[in-house]
Amino acid sequence: MLGDLLYEESRLALFSQSALRPGVRKREVFGWAMYDFANSGYTTVVITAVFAAYFVGGITKSAPWGPFAWTVALSISYAIVMLSMPAIGAWADLHAAKKRILAIVTIGCVLGTAALAITPQLGGPFAVALAMGLVVVSNTFYSYGESLTGAFLPELATAEGMGKVSGWGWAFGYIGGMLALGLCLAYVLWSQARGLPAAHFVPVTMLITAAIYGLAACATFALLPERAQPRAAADSRSAWQQLRDTFRQARAYRDFMWLLACTVCYQGGVAVAITLAAIYAEQVIGFVPSETMMLIFVLNVAAALGAFGFGYLQDRIGHRRALSGTLVAWIAVCVIAASVTTKGGFWWAATIAGLAMGSSQSAGRAMTGVLAPPRQLAEFFGLWSFATRLAAIIGPLSYGTITWATGGNQRIAILATSTLFIAGLLLLLPIDMRRGRAAALRGEGAQSEAEPPLTAR
Repeated sequence: MLGDLLYEESRLALFSQSALRPGVRKREVFGWAMYDFANSGYTTVVITAVFAAYFVGGITKSAPWGPFAWTVALSISYAIVMLSMPAIGAWADLHAAKKRILAIVTIGCVLGTAALAITPQLGGPFAVALAMGLVVVSNTFYSYGESLTGAFLPELATAEGMGKVSGWGWAFGYIGGMLALGLCLAYVLWSQARGLPAAHFVPVTMLITAAIYGLAACATFALLPERAQPRAAADSRSAWQQLRDTFRQARAYRDFMWLLACTVCYQGGVAVAITLAAIYAEQVIGFVPSETMMLIFVLNVAAALGAFGFGYLQDRIGHRRALSGTLVAWIAVCVIAASVTTKGGFWWAATIAGLAMGSSQSAGRAMTGVLAPPRQLAEFFGLWSFATRLAAIIGPLSYGTITWATGGNQRIAILATSTLFIAGLLLLLPIDMRRGRAAALRGEGAQSEAEPPLTAR
């Protein structure tokens, strides 16, 4: 009954059968996209709009080191993911266990998010330490889930339709983020109308976010099959051996390696926007919490439109050219945000950022799917996670360090972020997508696009 209902809902997503691999049903793609829908509330509410700003303004009492402490917590989680996800991905490929591991990390993130509800009730250094610890736990599990769900993409979409399908997922994800944020915003406005402090409404927003994550992810586990087959009985050492072999063969996948380097740079800038937008809006521009949440809501609308429309565009004009256009837009966002002094001016920067965010993230995931060998999908998406999490350390931590070193001058920090997007543009130049796809299909044991799809499990 649930599967039939969700299948009918999937018709609204405008899925095109021509973009899907033979044997893949539309309901499977809908189930896959539902995970983007589920987990986007976490980044929107916890990392961007609500808890980030409350951590700096409420838990650390607007101390100069507040943004730095926030970025340290995120950086620790990203370091954990960076060092462990490639091996986890290799193990998942060998055992056809992407879906099993995804279920475990989903539970971990949901519980960690719900536990954040207790931190506003505490005070002093213990509150800071506990909040940082729970952010590390929840964000680590979130990041594992993001990588694993990305590894399903090449099993569902053809190389020519990778951009479209990735764009569907990101667009659907931003809708989920808007739902979570919209419900939280409604509760915040209700609380503020009654004079209730942030320490009252922030815990409820964490519980709302955790509930939406857990419930929406159920659709993924109900509809999305594990299409891969176990390749061998292997222990953890064989996963590490597979990973070492991949690094030794890096020259054969040089376009993928250039993409990883590019990803480290531009995703570092995107991470700044995701993790520090609310902090910048409130502490530099003068937004109040309800205005910040509305700003992030509109940003998600723009991001959903950007991801959906851009998915079709990048398949038509080419992934590299399309991604370069979004990076130019990101550079403009940094310059505008650093120079404007009014809320209206910052709204323009946020709108452009939303369009660029959805499209750049969708493009990066699609490019990874095209360049990954078909039998090493989780492993290569684990390497992609390595790059994105390294970026998420470099970008926000650099921003926090510059802010602290300049006595709290976040304008200088946001302007410096533009250099990450400029570096990303330069690192796009050596990438040849056709050559990279050919290398992926030449990989040992790789199946070509013309071969039958893997049997669904």
